[in-house]
Amino acid sequence: MRRDRLDGVGVAMLLGVQGLLAFNQVIIKLVNEGLQPVFFAGLRSALAIGFVWAWLAWKGRPPRLTRASLGAGLLIGAVFAAEFLFLFLALDLTTVGRASLIMYSMPVWFAGLAHFGLGERITGAKAAGLVLAFAGCAVALLSRPASGEASLAGDLCALGAAWGWALTAYVARRPIMRAEGPEMQLFWMVLVSAPILLIAAPLFGPLVRELQPLHLVGLLFQSSVVVAGGFIAWLWLMSVYPSATVASFSFLTPILALLLGALLFGETVGPAILGAAALVAAGIVLINRPVPPPR
Repeated sequence: MRRDRLDGVGVAMLLGVQGLLAFNQVIIKLVNEGLQPVFFAGLRSALAIGFVWAWLAWKGRPPRLTRASLGAGLLIGAVFAAEFLFLFLALDLTTVGRASLIMYSMPVWFAGLAHFGLGERITGAKAAGLVLAFAGCAVALLSRPASGEASLAGDLCALGAAWGWALTAYVARRPIMRAEGPEMQLFWMVLVSAPILLIAAPLFGPLVRELQPLHLVGLLFQSSVVVAGGFIAWLWLMSVYPSATVASFSFLTPILALLLGALLFGETVGPAILGAAALVAAGIVLINRPVPPPR
């Protein structure tokens, strides 16, 4: 049932999902030690096909691939593959906190796409949010720690992931994919991205690194809990509660990722990256503020 405001259940689920998505970045960086990033991303999508299929079948709506949705389905799956190719590479080349912070500049790029392609006009508040989030992204890109734990290539890959995410959301909002519904959108994403990523993987080096049982546990966790669980929970929240309110909580993910990166990997968290995080968080909140109805 649609609700016009967040209740206790919604807040608890939102906090849980944001924590899961932040922890997701840690898992990717950890499993990258055992599996080559693009190969890992492809395996994750391949395993997630079964989990998403099972979820849809349990809901009484087994996946149906129609000719009408074929073109849009292939497109959203290809863009999804690019998004996670860049994200998994980013987490191999830069820190968890920086990758998450730059990737969560996505609302900046999506707002521009939605303005020109979906008729969602950029208001004064959204424009201010765009400027703040863009400034935060620029600060993050230009201020790398002297320790050498982050690279410009990794930061740019995170920016590529943000663009991939924005394009995925844009395709999902177009009429054909919108009619498919969020769960079928996710099925198209994993179904198409799996072969693309697995075919591309050999171009990025040896497929297996120093593989340990813990890495396989992380792969299974990614495919089931994160993709088939976390993503579906997020889509459910968006369908039940006001989308702008739900989306505004996304600023928590890069903040939590910064803290987890510092605690678990000893990543440097200096004044510049904290300032960048504050700018991006403020920008996301402004971009997702509900537009008041006209008088």
